[in-house]
Amino acid sequence: MSSTNQRLQQMFDLLLTRFGAQHWWPAENTLEILVGTVLTQNTNWQNVEKAIANLKRKNLLSLTALHDLADEQLAQEIRSAGYLNVKTRRLKNLARFILERFQGDPERLQDTGTGTLRAELLSIKGIGPETADSILLYACAKPVFVVDAYTYRILQRHGLADEALTYDELQAFFMDHLPHEVPLFNEFHALIVKTGKEFCRKQPLCEQCPLRDWGPINFTAKD
Repeated sequence: MSSTNQRLQQMFDLLLTRFGAQHWWPAENTLEILVGTVLTQNTNWQNVEKAIANLKRKNLLSLTALHDLADEQLAQEIRSAGYLNVKTRRLKNLARFILERFQGDPERLQDTGTGTLRAELLSIKGIGPETADSILLYACAKPVFVVDAYTYRILQRHGLADEALTYDELQAFFMDHLPHEVPLFNEFHALIVKTGKEFCRKQPLCEQCPLRDWGPINFTAKD
């Protein structure tokens, strides 16, 4: 096992010991996860839960309803999630894709190869790498590591990443040095988000952070 493998495993162990399992993604079915991956952009999960609960209460949590509902009405139904017009368009684009490509059955996404499905998801207007990979990991149970702003911040501060790295390069750093296991990728990403929100903020709380003694190492994309 290389030093990088060991460091990442140590990072995971420290976070899991402090926080415990995060039980992501909190949802009742695949469609709920898909909707959540769009709504959670630039907001907290509590706001997403309110929006999803509202859609459920009004029997609007279906691909057909999301696709057919007038933009203005859908925007009002997901108001708690913020960025109403942007998220409305993205939800509709995703719903249209599944209705047309998979005959309206979200479960069928899992039957498509990871590379092919990722490319198709990225072709949907408004779906970027983080959202596409969240869908792959959490909705389709495919071993793809999700990178977000917290991942960049934590690894940069600990000397494991360079700010010039692209999304794909930072993702490859994890995937090249960890076993390709869905539960591991799931839990690791959730723990990174937890750490970023509670400790590795713009103004960090380093003294209380579980990674406070997890020192930096020299890092290159080819390590």
